[in-house]
Amino acid sequence: MTQTPPPSPPCLFIVGLGPGAPDQMTPQAAAALAQASDLIGYGPYVARAVAGPDVVRHATDNRVELERARHALELALAGRRVVVVSGGDAGVFGMASAVFEAIDHGPAAWRDIDVQVIPGVSAVLAAAARLGAPLGGDFCVMSLSDNLKPRAVVHDRLRAAAGAGFVIALYNPRSKARPGQLAEAFDVLRAVLPGTVPVAFARAIGRPDERVILHDLAHADPEQVDMSTLVLIGCERTHLIPRPQGQPWLYTSRRVDPS
Repeated sequence: MTQTPPPSPPCLFIVGLGPGAPDQMTPQAAAALAQASDLIGYGPYVARAVAGPDVVRHATDNRVELERARHALELALAGRRVVVVSGGDAGVFGMASAVFEAIDHGPAAWRDIDVQVIPGVSAVLAAAARLGAPLGGDFCVMSLSDNLKPRAVVHDRLRAAAGAGFVIALYNPRSKARPGQLAEAFDVLRAVLPGTVPVAFARAIGRPDERVILHDLAHADPEQVDMSTLVLIGCERTHLIPRPQGQPWLYTSRRVDPS
């Protein structure tokens, strides 16, 4: 007598789309998108995700991550093939944490969903590759947004990271709602680091409107930055290599001499 196999558990994919160029999205991410019945995410990311012609796109505003996550989980529980999309890597200031937060505080049934997180190329990695090797030593990644944490905490973490000698990569550096947050961050860092430390503004890496600007900390201008820009602040072991033609290379020495 043939036994009927048990039904497959509901499944939800959380996909990082990469920094924007189609060839910087992983084959694993493309495979998940190809089988989706529903795409959920921030409007611009949903719009640029390549999926089947019959896919239903649920585009939402940038500040409703938990509502978006709950909607995705309910659709998955109902048997839909749901893909939640993020730019870059979904686990780096993306939708993965929102989905698991919703599960942690939501109905017990959500814990039966097979949640699969598909990694992507994060903006910090795309920017570093374009610049040279600025992440060759120890580094940290921070968000300057104070939507979910006090600004004083942001400043304390900046001081600690700079004082410890980390290269610092900043996401969400400057928004229309908070135009002064990057200038404040530079003031905090200038009190800890020498003004000669290299600073890079890497905007929209891999997309047609890509732009890279190099400064030092003393002269870095926040007005040249928007929310599509990854800001990278070097440390005292970060160096520029001038070139006869083209942009200088930026790298951080792997060696830390004993103090």
